[in-house]
Amino acid sequence: MARENLQARAARAQRIMARLQAVYPDAHCELHYSNPLELLVATILSAQCSDRQVNIVTAGLFQKYRAAADYAAAPLAELENAIRRIGLYRNKTKSIKAACQSLVEKHGGEVPRTMEALTELSGVGRKTANVVLGNAFGINEGIVVDTHVARLSRRLGLSSHTAPDKIEKDLQAFAPRKDWTNLSHWLIWHGRRRCFARSPECPACEIKADCPAGQKVLNPKLTPEQQEKMRKRI
Repeated sequence: MARENLQARAARAQRIMARLQAVYPDAHCELHYSNPLELLVATILSAQCSDRQVNIVTAGLFQKYRAAADYAAAPLAELENAIRRIGLYRNKTKSIKAACQSLVEKHGGEVPRTMEALTELSGVGRKTANVVLGNAFGINEGIVVDTHVARLSRRLGLSSHTAPDKIEKDLQAFAPRKDWTNLSHWLIWHGRRRCFARSPECPACEIKADCPAGQKVLNPKLTPEQQEKMRKRI
């Protein structure tokens, strides 16, 4: 793919988003939750852990702890035991308990609806706040940049950065604000279903025509063996 200017990149980004929306019309947050508090807790638990594993744990957790006050009052050892199968469970237990204590003391037990208030909570950074705001409240304050979004942003040539905040700014320049929450879902779903970290399915990829990495892999001048080697290392 030839070197492109900002206008051409923006046009390509629009084609990518339109295609991903068509391929994944039902894309959504795959953490299970029924209210903002459950999503906040689930997102804290999801750091360096699969959504599937989190959903297994929260199935029982959300039955036992239904309000911020329940987490705040729970003995640390009891709460640790409830999420023990989650990686980094000790640190996450402390974060959840401290965050819920702040919710009780400062917000009447309710999850706040602003980036500033959310990121003041223990264990809550911009990524977690974006998840909660976008999915629980429908507020497009930013774009969630997880490992899938970061990987695909670089492969697609939409960002050359590795820092999440810089990747987020790059994506915001191309995506309408109304699509910020959905964009992260589209990229995450594509990353989980097609554009894997290792050996992405470039030949079958729905957006290969607009993917610089995919175009390198599918270069007709390469032999099938060379294409396969390229696919495994992009």
